[in-house]
Amino acid sequence: MEAAFYDGNGQMIIQQHPDPVAAEGDAIIQVKATGICGSDLLMNNDKEEADELPAGHEVTGIIVDVGAAVDREIVGKRVAIETIGQGLACSTCWYCRMGQYRQCQNKVQAEGGGFAEYIKRKAIGCYEISESMTWDEGALVEPLAVSIHGIRRGMMNGGETVAILGAGTIGLTAVVAAKQLGAGKIFVTARHEQQAAMALSLGADYTCSPEGEEFENLVRSHTNGRGADLAVETVGGKSNRTLIQSVESTRMQGRIVILGGFRTPLQFDWLAPLLKEQSIIFSSCYGILDGYHDYEMAINLLSNQSNSLSDIVTHKYPLEEIQQGFECAYDKSTGSIKVQIHQD
Repeated sequence: MEAAFYDGNGQMIIQQHPDPVAAEGDAIIQVKATGICGSDLLMNNDKEEADELPAGHEVTGIIVDVGAAVDREIVGKRVAIETIGQGLACSTCWYCRMGQYRQCQNKVQAEGGGFAEYIKRKAIGCYEISESMTWDEGALVEPLAVSIHGIRRGMMNGGETVAILGAGTIGLTAVVAAKQLGAGKIFVTARHEQQAAMALSLGADYTCSPEGEEFENLVRSHTNGRGADLAVETVGGKSNRTLIQSVESTRMQGRIVILGGFRTPLQFDWLAPLLKEQSIIFSSCYGILDGYHDYEMAINLLSNQSNSLSDIVTHKYPLEEIQQGFECAYDKSTGSIKVQIHQD
C-alpha cells in the first residue's frame, strides 16, 4: 500500500509500505480521512530522522477485514478509530478494566497510523459512525473526544465560566465540548482572525489576542474580578506563557486542565497556583468516565443536526499531496484551521 512518511529533511513523502495483516482481535480499516494534528506539526519540527512508520491518529474509514475472534458482521462498517488507546490496548490489565485504555500496561506495538491507505487496530477500538456522518466529521471524532475528556476531567459544572487558551483544533473542539456539556460564558484566546471567527461561530462568547494581559483582563471584567471557574490550556509547545495565563485568568480555587503537549522542560512559578489553591489537572487522550466513552459522546455530538464543527475543516488534500497539506497547516496565512487528508 501507499503511505506517507516524514523524510527527516522537512518533507512528507509517499512510499510503498507492507499491507497490514489482521491477527486475532484486529480489524483492518481502509482509511477515508485523517486529520493533520498540531502534534504532527510539532513532532515533525523536532524530528532529526526519517519516520519508519506512517503517523496520523485522527482517523476514520471502512472496516474491510477482521482477524479471528471478531464478528465478520462488522466488515463494511463506517468507523472512527480510537487509534492511541483502545485500538492498541490489551483489555485485561487494571487500567483497561477501568476503561483507561490510554494507560494500558500491555499495549501492542502500533504498525502505523492513518497517513496510509490502510490501518490496523483492535476491533474494539473501532466506533461505528452513521451513514449520514461525513468523512470530515468522522476524522473530527478523535480531537473532539480529546476535548470532551478534558472538560470531563476538569469536572465542569453547568453554568460555569470557561477560559480556553488557544483556538487551534483542540481549542475549537473544547469550545464545542464545553458548550454542549453546559458551560456558561466561554472565553478563548485566538492568534489568527479565522480562529477567532470560528470560535465565536461554534459558541464562544468572547475572543481576544493572547498577547499581553488582554485575556486575563477580559475574563476578570466579566466575572466580577474573580476569573474563570475552569481554564483549559490547549497550546503546549515550548513556552510557559499559556501556563501563566491559565493561572492568572482562573479564580481562586478554580481548576486548570492541561491538554497541550509541552515538548521541553519549562520553568514555572508554582507559588502562584498554590496560593490561589488552584487544581491543575492533566488530561491525555480519552477513555471511559462514568460508564461512557469519550468517543461515544463525540459521535453523539457530531451526529446532532445542529452540529457545525466540520466548518473548521478548511482544506482537504489527497494522500499524494500530503506535503502540500502540511505546508498549508503550518501556514495560517492560507486561512487554514483544520487540514485533512482524504482518500477515495
